Amino acid sequence: MKLPILSALLALSLAATPAKAADWWPEATAAALNSAGKNAAELTRALKEVPAAQREGMQFLIDNMPPVDLTTLKANFLLQHVAAAYEAMAAAPWAASVPKDIFLNDVLPYACLNEARDNGRPKLREIAAPLVKDCKTTGEAAQVLNKKLFGIVKVKYSTQRKKPDQSARESMESGLATCSGLSILLVDACRAVGVPARIAGTPMWTNMRGNHTWVEVWDGEWKFAGAAEPDPNGLNCGWFKGDASKADDSKPAHRIYASSFKKTGLAFPLVWNLGIDWVPAVNVTARYTGAAPKPEEGKVRVMVRVLDKPQGKRVPAKVTVTDKAYPAVTFSGTSSNETADLNNILPFNLTPGHSYLIEVSEGGRTVKSELTVSKDAEQITTITLQP
Repeated sequence: MKLPILSALLALSLAATPAKAADWWPEATAAALNSAGKNAAELTRALKEVPAAQREGMQFLIDNMPPVDLTTLKANFLLQHVAAAYEAMAAAPWAASVPKDIFLNDVLPYACLNEARDNGRPKLREIAAPLVKDCKTTGEAAQVLNKKLFGIVKVKYSTQRKKPDQSARESMESGLATCSGLSILLVDACRAVGVPARIAGTPMWTNMRGNHTWVEVWDGEWKFAGAAEPDPNGLNCGWFKGDASKADDSKPAHRIYASSFKKTGLAFPLVWNLGIDWVPAVNVTARYTGAAPKPEEGKVRVMVRVLDKPQGKRVPAKVTVTDKAYPAVTFSGTSSNETADLNNILPFNLTPGHSYLIEVSEGGRTVKSELTVSKDAEQITTITLQP
């Protein structure tokens, strides 16, 4: 065969063989791949196969993944998740009002904290999308989900849940969750329909009654809500508002943190496993410390808990508090039951040194008790309906 013919055939062969596509991702992403060990091939496939319009999202996830995810998550999981997140955002009426950095950090991520990466998002989108189809804003959609979602998926508050850091799927399978599990479930449902949301919480209230977790939603700015505790007054309302306003930024245990997927250099304190330091966070204490009016000058916050029997369960009962020296001064409210967070206790602002008559009525039963208010800034009294 003559040389010109060989050259021509070689040229045709080279033209028919597509050139190897150059890697499009930056050095920072390449460094993350190097940390993935044997799983690097899966992450590389995800980067190569993701549509060009979704590359930024895939890069964001891989750049900010904790080590546990770099070494375990598979390409199909990431490709499906990223595609669903972009699809949900594109379908949302509020899409144009959500900044890109908020979408990347608070809609796109596949997890909130350290919960199992078990991909419960498709099921949540199936449930949540019809609920918010008429909503025009992220805040409106979040409130609808908080009001309706938990009854549909049949998940309620209970300290009998299997573990505190349940994924949305685990909570829906068991039907029980405490504040962290409920918050993860609501955040995932919000994100499934393009509503930016994240976890917020404190390791310990300043009154030392324990930790708490709730949800923040982006509605032009970050606003909060108690998961499975919709407030008729809307966002930025709830039983813990007063407690949050007393957060102490000078003490890490008493700060308020919000979760982040993007690395921040600050860890979200997971009270169920303080050894985990790879969940990023931002310190949002300052936004809460002026969020609620403090008790009236010279008053003490007295909280009333009602149980069905000694060491029994919390019950919803009508509570009336009357100042014995001034009978015209009365206060009333309804105590919390077992579906409410343990720290959700009916509060009254009372005068220290005064004696009060507390009358509790439930199911035809009435129990009366007397209380003299101390000078402590806060006190709790427990009343049982049975001796």
